[in-house]
Amino acid sequence: MMNYRETIDFLYSQTPQFQQIGAAAYKPGLDTVRCLASLFGNPQERLRCVHVGGTNGKGSTAHSLASCMQAAGMRVGLFTSPHLIDFRERIRVNGVMIPRDEVTAFVERFRALCPPGCEPSFFELTTVMAFDWFLRSEVDVAVIEVGLGGRLDSTNIITPELSVITNISMDHMAQLGCTREAIASEKAGIIKPGVPVVVGESGGAVREVFRSAAEKAGAPMRFADDEFASMDASLSEDGFLAVAASPFGPLRFQLTGLCQRRNLRTIVCALDALRRLGYPLTDGAVAGGLASVCDSTGLMGRWMRVMDRPTVICDTGHNEGGWELLGRQLAAYGDRLTAVLGFVNDKDLGHIFPHLPREAGYIFTRASVPRALPAEELATRAAAAGIRGSVTFSVGQALDDALRQARRDPEAVIFVGGSTFVVADLLSVLRNR
Repeated sequence: MMNYRETIDFLYSQTPQFQQIGAAAYKPGLDTVRCLASLFGNPQERLRCVHVGGTNGKGSTAHSLASCMQAAGMRVGLFTSPHLIDFRERIRVNGVMIPRDEVTAFVERFRALCPPGCEPSFFELTTVMAFDWFLRSEVDVAVIEVGLGGRLDSTNIITPELSVITNISMDHMAQLGCTREAIASEKAGIIKPGVPVVVGESGGAVREVFRSAAEKAGAPMRFADDEFASMDASLSEDGFLAVAASPFGPLRFQLTGLCQRRNLRTIVCALDALRRLGYPLTDGAVAGGLASVCDSTGLMGRWMRVMDRPTVICDTGHNEGGWELLGRQLAAYGDRLTAVLGFVNDKDLGHIFPHLPREAGYIFTRASVPRALPAEELATRAAAAGIRGSVTFSVGQALDDALRQARRDPEAVIFVGGSTFVVADLLSVLRNR
């Protein structure tokens, strides 16, 4: 029998992993995951689920819904991706990661049951692992985040009680399409017959894509950006995002990035929909869950302050929609800001560079994954867009360079991001120091 380290090595080396190699690991279609789930008795068919998709904010939304249901006394499974430090972050019950021996036992069962020719991807295998663990953990509900897209995503073999689509932005175009309407059509694929759906941000042709898909499925639809357009959030003195009035009364949100002001409308609308479905979401449970979302679910990397004196903040925002808001938030720091940036090699940087604040200093780096764009190439492409900075070859080295520069200015702010993998490297560096 394999030990845990051997199990993780097997998952990373024997199953194609999008996190590491990108598009080559993407396996559109549900036949393999359905076959795999059947080997384990189709656990997804015996789970109550909430399905969360969209381009940006789906991880924050999934964690927030889970936190509020935990605060309501429910036993909640949470499946998200990617992980930042530990593979087991992907699969949690009431915030607790799946035990190592359960990961190993599942993979051993898979190897014993897998018929010849069945070669699931990393994500297909971990999706079924999550369903299996949630069923055996006797969760009351499982919050399932879509991996990529929706229609052909491995998670789309569930029949949820509520579907949530946060927003649409230009990302993963090679897999999902090159227009917002095409991407919306793929993400609308999680809409199921008769299952209520909440859409966070939408407009124009994208809205019509969702409306049409819901009408065809007979799925009641709510648009959060219509219902909660007047729900304003502002940063409070105690460092929370505060809302004076909502269907659940005054709220304080532990996530404070600029994007969370929009996400919160989606989250509140989804929570209201769940309460109407009979979920025991009291005002107190929602208030407590939103105020403790990071603490109760283990969420990391969302406008996360990881160091003081100097201030070091990281964020996993990595596409045009994310940087539209990140850029505005970072611009407030002016020339006090040093940004440590790295991206993956398939990212459309032409739509991101215009959002980078021009007064900041930059250190370009590379995350420790094969998909990472070389730092020298990133620096060259940034210079062509009028953004210049130095080059380092690891996130740890880049952080050290930024900290040395910050010693000259007690008001300095360091931002680390551009890619989920850059943030993952940062958190690993800090954990090991």
